[in-house]
Amino acid sequence: MSDKEKTKNHIIEITTALLKEYNGDAKKITSRLIAERAHIGLGSINYFFGSKENLITECIQRTINKMLTGFTPDIRDFTKADGLSDKARLISWASQTFDFLFENPAIANISILSDMQGYAADSNSVYTQRGFSFAIRSKQKEETKKLLAFILVSAMQTAFLAKNAAKEILGYDLYTKTGRDIFIFDTVSLLFQGMDKEEDTVNEI
Repeated sequence: MSDKEKTKNHIIEITTALLKEYNGDAKKITSRLIAERAHIGLGSINYFFGSKENLITECIQRTINKMLTGFTPDIRDFTKADGLSDKARLISWASQTFDFLFENPAIANISILSDMQGYAADSNSVYTQRGFSFAIRSKQKEETKKLLAFILVSAMQTAFLAKNAAKEILGYDLYTKTGRDIFIFDTVSLLFQGMDKEEDTVNEI
């Protein structure tokens, strides 16, 4: 790794730590603060990232990508046998992701709200959806996989944003691991029921 790459990674690590420290309030994380913590010149942030906003975006993307690549030992081979059914595999991956949101609320808030304000094909939300679609290895239509992943990620994001009222609204205490696991199990189970019904309808036609 070159010195430039080391410096860039160091800046990202420091900024990610600051995001957690300031509970995701990017306004309080100035370029000067980042430079002081990272022991770099103020101009280095623009040199490596173009702006503080670009730096924060990269911090969030790297954190989420790292979480997603933890689904399997090798992100390049999602087809490797793991002894799980599609439903069990998706529940496992979704549970890991949901726990990540609650363990990293500052980063999760920025990522989700940013995507909702400017949803795009290269957003973190869509990247997560693509990751989830790899959990479904049966012969489902690609459109079905994409729709299922879209609905699941959207439900998880909305539930996370509504976490303070989730018990009253949905009946799940999302601040507990058990509550989150039950929410994911119930949501994925409902989605798979819908997939089964779609297959039955196609067969009837």
